[in-house]
Formats: sequence, structure tokens, C-alpha cells
Amino acid sequence: MKIAVLSGKGGAGKTFVAVNLASAAGQAVYIDCDVEEPNGRLFWKPENITVTPVSTLLPSFDAEKCTGCRKCVSFCRFHALLYIKGAPTVFPEVCHSCGGCLLACPESAVRETPREIGAVEEGTHGGVRVVTGVLHPGEASGIPVIHQALKRAEGLTVIDCPPGSACGVLESIQGADVCVLAAEPTAFGFHNFQMVHELASLLRKPCGVVVNKRAAPYPPLEAYCRERGLPVWDEIPWDPALGKLLADNQIASERSPAYGERFRALLGKIGGRL
Repeated sequence: MKIAVLSGKGGAGKTFVAVNLASAAGQAVYIDCDVEEPNGRLFWKPENITVTPVSTLLPSFDAEKCTGCRKCVSFCRFHALLYIKGAPTVFPEVCHSCGGCLLACPESAVRETPREIGAVEEGTHGGVRVVTGVLHPGEASGIPVIHQALKRAEGLTVIDCPPGSACGVLESIQGADVCVLAAEPTAFGFHNFQMVHELASLLRKPCGVVVNKRAAPYPPLEAYCRERGLPVWDEIPWDPALGKLLADNQIASERSPAYGERFRALLGKIGGRL
């Protein structure tokens, strides 16, 4: 079973929920797909870490074979190629490594060269295998790193998605069996929560909600869930003691029996939804 945990914005509690779900399961795989800012490993402190580089393929051009026909430039719908000073030039930030220019070239003047853009780290914390995708600073797209990290999914897997509802989130949840939406009961949090729920709904994923940092009722969120038959699986109260645990990079379900029981109950609700 693959459980994707997502939120419309950063700071809503997505990583908190994902880490504690995996911890409460005991035997699980945790995959951090928030490759631009992976922070789950700060809580897990994994041991026996191995690192696997992730590369994409960039086109390079043989000046002796290139006739300047510009067919590769015309073919590239991402506009990653431009013909400058008598030779094709590639813009790595835009290139999608599709290989189309290689196929379009009639002179076989294009070849592909690997370029490292990030890595996948793997380690262990008790019975949890901790997988972390890490994108190198300055890279435009983390999709290849997310794709490689998700290949490590096995058995009960908890996927810590990037925040928001952009391409990285889409890549992270495509293979998920169920989505847990971490909601922040504020106007900003509710606005972005609706966007991420719409994305999960378009992919026809079963969903449930965990309201985090609930200090008082928030009627717009409650009405939205009620009108759409969206189950609220838990409401985690605003808790200064919990905040201190998180500030100290502690896993609440390990340090607090009450939170351990809470997240085991949440796992049961997720299984019932499936």
C-alpha cells in the first residue's frame, strides 16, 4: 500500500504526518519526495546511508557532422535548443531529456551525455527504510529525482510529497493508493488545500483529511469537507508540547504514547478507506 501525504502549502504539517505514519507502522518505507527541501531525514536521523547519483541526459553536438539544418531546433517543443553562431546550443534548465533531437537529426550529429542533477539517499531507522530525494541547488526540475526515489517503494510506503500542487506533486501521487491531505485551518491554508484536493480528485485518488494545529473551529474547511463527503480522519490540536518535540527534531509517535496510538488509529482509518 502506498500512502501519499500532501498539503497545499509548506508548514501545514505534511512531513509531521508522513514521518509519524511511517513510524507508527513500525515496518515501512518512508520516501521524501520534497527534493528541493527534504527535511524528513532531520527527524529520522537514518543510519547506514548509501547515496545513488541521479542524472539526466543532455544533447551534445558533433560540429563535424552538423550541417546546420536546424531540424533538431524545430523539433524541440520545449524550446531548449537554439541555433547560435553556426551551431545548436542547449539550455539545460529547459531540456526535458526526451531524446527527440537525437531522432530528428538526419546526420546523426547528436549524442546524449549524462549530467548529474541530484541523488537518492537510503538509510534505516529501526524498521523503517528512509529514502530521501535530494536535488542539487540551482536545478530547474526535480522530477527525475522523484522518479528514482519512488522506485524504492515496497510494501507499506509513506510518500512525503512536495508542498503545493505543481508537477512534483503530480509525479509523487500518481502511483499512490490513497492520499492524506494535511490541512492548516487558516484562510491561506484552506485556499491551497482546495487546489491540492482538486488535483487528487482529477487523478481519482481516495482522500482523507488531517487537520493540523487546530486551535478553534474553521467553518469554511469543515463545510468544504462535509459537502464533498471528504472524511476528516483526525484533528490534531495546537499543542505547545508537540511543538517542542518537533523543534527538537523528535518523532512524536516514538516519544509520546498518546501520539503513537493516535497515528496507529490513523493508519487503521486509511486502511478502512481503501
